[in-house]
Amino acid sequence: MAPGLEALALAEARALGLPAVEEEGGFGWTGDLRSVIAANVGLRIASRVLVRLDSFEATSFADLERRARRVAWGTVIRAGEAVRFRVTCKKSRLYHSDAVAQRLADALTRTVPGVRIIDHRGDEETETEERTTLFVVRFFRDRCLISVDTSGALLHRRGYRMATAKAPLRETLAAALVAASGWDGVAPLVDPLCGSGTIAIEGAWMARGIPPGVNRTFAVERWPGVPETLGREVRAELASKTQVSAAGPILGSDRDAGAIEAARGNAARAGVTDDVAFAVHALSAAPIPAHERGWIVTNPPYGVRVGESGRVRDLWAQLGKVLRARAPGWEVALLSPDQLLERQLGIPLRLAARTTNGGIPVRLMVGRVPARPH
Repeated sequence: MAPGLEALALAEARALGLPAVEEEGGFGWTGDLRSVIAANVGLRIASRVLVRLDSFEATSFADLERRARRVAWGTVIRAGEAVRFRVTCKKSRLYHSDAVAQRLADALTRTVPGVRIIDHRGDEETETEERTTLFVVRFFRDRCLISVDTSGALLHRRGYRMATAKAPLRETLAAALVAASGWDGVAPLVDPLCGSGTIAIEGAWMARGIPPGVNRTFAVERWPGVPETLGREVRAELASKTQVSAAGPILGSDRDAGAIEAARGNAARAGVTDDVAFAVHALSAAPIPAHERGWIVTNPPYGVRVGESGRVRDLWAQLGKVLRARAPGWEVALLSPDQLLERQLGIPLRLAARTTNGGIPVRLMVGRVPARPH
């Protein structure tokens, strides 16, 4: 998952019924293949699900080669399939990641004939585009941890976002923002700067309990010995808990008509057209219901997304003005690149998490719009 979202993802995993415990960089649990598939189908914030294949100490390449030949590669890969390795080495005598990857690849090909090793050093976004198996290897203090990716394409690939506006928000981060907001799923949820609608759509899926991976298959389902029916059974079980409709109004607006057109198309593919209302409005005329309680969850423009800093400050100041005037007492959650912009809102905020969005460090900030004095 994106760094900084571990606590939110851990809480989500436990709510899904996984006996998860905190680990460095994420969380882990001991479970069966059903739990692995359930995690892939049901988790909204995690980027991928790994299974620990082996763990051992190696202080020389001879140690590594000997232990690597004992790894149960054949339980997760078939002859003729393609694989790739992603290796990191820290504070270990074996510090050359490419050399470690080569030794592991040699051991794998001796165990499972005909496997194709792909030398790929691309970014995380593209490295699982093909039907390949990814092994994630971490060497730390001479201990080698070998994990296998069970997801395939990253979990933010829900399948509904075919159309995007400028600076689209990744689905997993949108889900994290809604989770951090504490939205109850009943009161109004409003995004007055909705772009292609990702926050509103993720909110609708959360309100209805729609599993984000219900329409996908995952790499683990191709493993040797995994029954073809297992994935279908897990998806059907999780989907059976889905609600017919969202309990409260979910509204998205944007001044860009093209963005709203994209949002409506994405909502249709996500199956939530009747749950989310998108409309073209300037920020000053954003549709905010006259409710005593509600949530504003949004990703205002910042940084390179707009370009001219004065325009960005003005927009944040206008957002704060609109919310103070029209949403007193409402909860607020948003992404922010710095405190200078946050102060433009005139709304007290507290830090929920730190992460990145499109390579830009951002803060998940939450707070409450001041109520009007009586």
